[in-house]
Parts: sequence; structure tokens; C-alpha cells
Amino acid sequence: MADRNDELFAHARDVIPGGVNSPVRAYGSVGGTPRFLASARGAYVTDAAGREYVDLVASWGPALLGHAHPDVVAAVQDAAARGLSFGAPTEGEVRLAQLVADRVQAGGLKPVEEVRLVSTGTEATMTAIRLARGVTGRDLLVKFDGNYHGHSDGLLAAAGSGVATLALPGTAGVPAGVAAETFVVPYGDLDAVRAAFAAHGERIAAIIVEAAPANMGVVEPPAGFNRTLAEIAHAAGALLILDEVLTGFRVHPAGMWGLQVEAGEDYEPDIITFGKVIGGGMPLAALGGKRAVMEYLAPVGPVYQAGTLSGNPLSVAAGIATLELATPEVYAAVDAAATTVIDALSSALTAEGVAHTIPRVGTLFGLAFLDRKPVSYEEAKTQDAFRFTPFFHSMLASGVNLPPSIFEAWFLTAAHDAEALARIADALPAAAKAAAAA
Repeated sequence: MADRNDELFAHARDVIPGGVNSPVRAYGSVGGTPRFLASARGAYVTDAAGREYVDLVASWGPALLGHAHPDVVAAVQDAAARGLSFGAPTEGEVRLAQLVADRVQAGGLKPVEEVRLVSTGTEATMTAIRLARGVTGRDLLVKFDGNYHGHSDGLLAAAGSGVATLALPGTAGVPAGVAAETFVVPYGDLDAVRAAFAAHGERIAAIIVEAAPANMGVVEPPAGFNRTLAEIAHAAGALLILDEVLTGFRVHPAGMWGLQVEAGEDYEPDIITFGKVIGGGMPLAALGGKRAVMEYLAPVGPVYQAGTLSGNPLSVAAGIATLELATPEVYAAVDAAATTVIDALSSALTAEGVAHTIPRVGTLFGLAFLDRKPVSYEEAKTQDAFRFTPFFHSMLASGVNLPPSIFEAWFLTAAHDAEALARIADALPAAAKAAAAA
């Protein structure tokens, strides 16, 4: 018998392409009917049929503190009472930019002096690339296979036929000429990066890389990889764009960059992009860097970027509240919760003889049905991905909401208390059996 989720999905497909406004929500890789969520609080979400789930999506990262944290909600309500949007500067924008600049420092390094607020991660990375091209006067870009940087045309390029071959369109609607401004090289392959620079270094504006890949499953960056990318780029007069839309303020108080510097990798990216946690669940993203780079942006520089809703006061209020509440104790709690889930997940799968690995960076982790940690997109694609569908649906039936793709990260929050963690642990043995039987 159809429930409210089925009814809503049927209606949605009549008025929304595919029934969703972002593709992964359609359950395309796991099948079945997406859960239409009606509310969320703390570690839990409730669907349109009234069923409650322990949530491991956390709005794809932003809910670091847990859903609907009362202080964040109050900050947004107070801001809304003063006006929803002004299209003018506000004091809150300045305060949030200062918070970001103050947090992103480690080991005596401070790569962010100025911040430009935008509305989405896609907008942040798109602007970062335009800015890098404006600073260098060059056109070409180097990116990595399996890294996702939003859906702007030049970042949806697919690998060409060789290491130093310019890319092809990765989706319909992207002109070949736009894709051909990008080199797509295997993640982790520094020799491929060097080959691209050897062939076209004087024309390359920037390298863009996820600080820690989390869109081909979580992949732990090779030791020194990001630092070496900075060295290669800078030696050729190019910039390094570090994409922390997902990892920024999620894996560490100073993001993945801060985590790496604390581990001894002393490097500075030229531009860092932020999203997700920076907006506390509201539409907000940003890019930041040294003043000498950032002031190429209009109105002081020649690189144009604008947005009516950039720095929206409600989003800014949520971001300020979230970052101010994201204390060391919060990160310690999320880290401990992640360890608890990882241990229970591995134990359940091991008990059923299912080959698996659980890559982790900071508080972020993912599952791969592979007997070793994948180091590239090509390797991630060799796993027994078919095991995830029964695993996912078993967890869902037991009241645990997972990301609906094997290639997505799992997200915990500071609100995942002992009761929520116990519910996850209780659901895992049956899900492991389902994966084993696939």
C-alpha cells in the first residue's frame, strides 16, 4: 500500500524533473522511493509518513551541531524578524568573514585574509576559478578524476585520452570548448600533474582539488599530496584552489587544511572555498585567500562577481551561530561518535565475512566494499557496490537514514548521543547480513 512518500514522489515527478531538485535524492543508485522529510531535530529526521530515523546525512554535512539546534534557529528567527533580504551590506557579513579568517590558521600560517560570501558551493568554486584566471592571465585548469566541485560547466569535464590531454564534456549541455580548458588527471598521481605542467605550464591558471575527496567515497589524501600540488603550481606561476566546501569546519576547526598543517604539512593554498557548515544549514558559501589575490575581485579589481542574495542576513546569522558554537568540545564529541559507528560497522561486516574498508579523515568517513582503502576513483569503482543497495534498505527499514549512494560520506553530529548510536549499532547486524547475501 502506498504511503505518503510514494504519493509525494508520484506528484513530484509530474512537476519536478525526476521528482527531485538534486539528483542523488532520487535514490537512483539504491532504488525505491525517496523519503520526503518533514522535520528534523538533533540526530533524528522524520519523514512525511511520520517515521523517525537516526540521521547519518546531516543535510550532507552542514548540521555539525545537530538538526535545528535551538541557538541557530533562534539566530535565524531574530534575523528574519528584521528583514529577509536587503541587497545591501550588513554588519553580520563582516562578523562572519572575520570568524572565518580567524579560524583558518595553523602552524603560524594564515592563508585567509579576506572572504567573499556567495550562496552555494558551486558558486564558490566557479568564482575561485574565474579569480585564478584573472590573477594569472591564464585559461587552463587542472582537476582530478572523481573530485566534485559543483556543477559549473568547466568542472563537469571528463578525462581525455591521455595524461596531458585536455578534457571532454562530462555531461550533456557542456560545450566541448569549455571542457577543453580543463585537464582531468587521476587523483593522487603527481606524475600526471607534472606532465600536464610540462606540456602546458605557461597556460595553466590553477590546480583545483578537494582537500580530502568525499565524492568518490571518502579517500584519504596521500601524505604530502596537497603540499606538493602547491609546490608544483607555485613553481609554474599558477595557483592552488583548495576545495573545502565539504570538509571546511567539518573535519577540524580549521578544516582539512588545518588538520594537515597540524600533522606537519606546512603549505598555503591561494584560494580556499567553503560551504555546508559555514552556513549552518542555510544557503551560504564563500571563498577566501590572501588580500593580494582576493582584491582582484570587483569592486576593487577586474574580476567580476555579484549576487543579489550573497551574504543573505538569515544565512549569515545561521553561519555565525554555528561557527561560534563549534567548539573543540563539539569536534571531540563528533570524533568520538564517528569512532563508535566505525567500530560497530566494521564489526558487523567482519562477522558476516564481507570485505570492506572504512576510510576516514578527521570526523568524516565512508564505507567501501573493498578489501583495501581506495586511493583513486578508478579503484573506488572496482568495489562490490551492489552490496550497498540491500545494506542501505535494511538500515532504512531499521530506522537509520544513510546517504543513498556508496560514493557518499557519512556524517555524524554533536547531537548523536548514546541512544542514537545504540540504534545505529542495533541496525548494523541485519544490514551486514543483507550485504553478505547480495
